[in-house]
Amino acid sequence: MSAELISILVLVVVFVIATTRSINMGALAFAAAFGVGELVADLDADKIFAGFPGDLFVVLVGVTYLFAIARANGTTDWLVHASIRLVRGRVVLIPWVMFVLTGALTAIGAVSPAAVAIVAPIALSFAARYSISPLLMGAMVVHGAQGGGFSPISIYGSIVNGIVERENLPGNEVALFLASLVVNVVIAGVVFVLFGGLKLSRDETVAEAKATAAVGSGPSMAKAGVGSPPPGAAADEGTSTGTGTAHAGEPQERERGKGAPGEGTPGAEAADRLNPARIATLAALAALVVAVLVFDLDAGLTSITLAVALSACWPKDSQSAVSQIAWPTVLLICGVLTYVGVLDEMGTIDWAGEGVSDIGVPLLSAVLLCYIGALVSAFASSVGIMGALIPLAMPFLAQGEIGAVGMVAALAVSATVVDVSPFSTNGALVLAAAPDVDRERFFRQLMVYGGIVVAVVPAVVWLALVVPGWG
Repeated sequence: MSAELISILVLVVVFVIATTRSINMGALAFAAAFGVGELVADLDADKIFAGFPGDLFVVLVGVTYLFAIARANGTTDWLVHASIRLVRGRVVLIPWVMFVLTGALTAIGAVSPAAVAIVAPIALSFAARYSISPLLMGAMVVHGAQGGGFSPISIYGSIVNGIVERENLPGNEVALFLASLVVNVVIAGVVFVLFGGLKLSRDETVAEAKATAAVGSGPSMAKAGVGSPPPGAAADEGTSTGTGTAHAGEPQERERGKGAPGEGTPGAEAADRLNPARIATLAALAALVVAVLVFDLDAGLTSITLAVALSACWPKDSQSAVSQIAWPTVLLICGVLTYVGVLDEMGTIDWAGEGVSDIGVPLLSAVLLCYIGALVSAFASSVGIMGALIPLAMPFLAQGEIGAVGMVAALAVSATVVDVSPFSTNGALVLAAAPDVDRERFFRQLMVYGGIVVAVVPAVVWLALVVPGWG
């Protein structure tokens, strides 16, 4: 049995054990990376650790740390309440507002994970307050980011169009952008319908009552000890499952969203006021946006720096923030991606891609490359896999039987639409940002949803873009 096949089988075993034995998949993946790297691929520790996603580790820690402080001092409550007023109490519009916001950020040049890191914590906090499915809200944020991700001035669009130009293939920047936008809008619409979006429309009349009740039991009451977990409760978030259990305050939080009109009016007034800590936190969030989008600074390092500055000024508000960092999620994601790095180092991914390109049937090779792009991208870099797969498609594109524009668009969409997977950067950010949820259940929801996207979308975009021979 070849080393590449052994490495794939070990990955399958990791998934099975993590699912059946309730062991943190990240810890299993670290052990698998050590075993396969040392015994099968003859890699030393340096090469094994080369796949450790240090940048993603810092992003996950930094963003969840900053927004834990924002939750503790009531800034996220203020933002949620302001959002309700902005849409005139129409809760049904909020998921689409988040979709458009992240899409606009990526379309004007933000890296997709940076846009998700900025929007997801606010979107998921809103979902927790108003009993909106976190899967619905998370999917809307991620698909919004990917919907705008291939505009001609975006990061992804520039990279793919540059690869096309370097390989001397015919390209169409507008077609690439529209293909991604349409696919993600359609998926977002389906998710909106299936996961309770229409019910939000029916509940619209009670939106303002929910707003008053939710904010009324917000930070001001939490500080008085009403309906909130004791300090440090978030430290117990992780369990042997590796993805955590429901937050200690979840039942109370859900009750808050169902309060009667007029409840907690003093709390609502407190949530409407901007005290120095909230003003500084809002300034920090604005600084994060500017630093990432304008100055191209790292989102993780910037978030940690801003969080530390806020902690130094208001230590009481942020004393439990470190314990609320999504440590089980960090272990999970970093472990799995380290193993994927071992697969890449030993050539397993290239081995699979080259095997597909040698089939000799262009249309079959095309759909298999789309599936490889989707599957690998669910665990690894979307940009990296696009850069590898487009050159692999060159042999049968040169035969003229498949249109280059349609094939490139299909590969690009297949490799990015799956980023809602909890193992991708965007999916991991959504998982880490969701407050007051059963993280184990939410992780499995994201994993199942990501699996469905991997199974369905590549075939659909292949039929729509490749089979007709666009370009």
